[in-house]
Amino acid sequence: MVASPGISAAPPVDPAQVITVSVKSFTSTTGTLEAWERRGEDLTRVRGPVQVYVGEDGVGLASERRSRTPRGVFTLTEAFGLARDPGTALPYTRVGLSHWWVSDVKSPHYNGMRVCDPGASCGFLQSRSEQLGAVDAYRYAIVIDYNRDPVLAGRGSAFFLHVTEDKPTQGCISMDRAELKWLLRWLTPADDPVISINIGDSAYSVLS
Repeated sequence: MVASPGISAAPPVDPAQVITVSVKSFTSTTGTLEAWERRGEDLTRVRGPVQVYVGEDGVGLASERRSRTPRGVFTLTEAFGLARDPGTALPYTRVGLSHWWVSDVKSPHYNGMRVCDPGASCGFLQSRSEQLGAVDAYRYAIVIDYNRDPVLAGRGSAFFLHVTEDKPTQGCISMDRAELKWLLRWLTPADDPVISINIGDSAYSVLS
């Protein structure tokens, strides 16, 4: 496996489940998603291609200042949603209006989920964070582990696979609801799932 150009802990060397997202250029706002599963020594495509939206500013180096999807290989270790758990093996949190993803760069909770009543003081600015239960696109969502281990303030937060709104995103990857639900039911923590987001064929280098 090639090293990730993004910010994350080192991905597993030999993942048994891989999601690839390939875009045509750094400025593309749409891409192609495919799911791959290890069968014997090879990774075989089991889903896709599926069209997805990426960030308004394309794919590359992410930050709080840009609506850009991070480029690299990242683990997938948890999920959440407005809806009930669809049957995923990933740890799943059903969110409401008291669930936040912290984007306040001065908070020690930056780039993590916190539970806090609206208007309360919980160690982060709610005005600079995302109220997860208020976003329809988060009916289902899978967390992309970009900038989570270690966490670097300002380098970007709240990157997810979520339900499409039929337009480019603020940096997440959005897709058809039924396809996302399939991914949730397919992903298995024991198989060390990762997502590879890159330009053209570079997205597939993780398969070799």
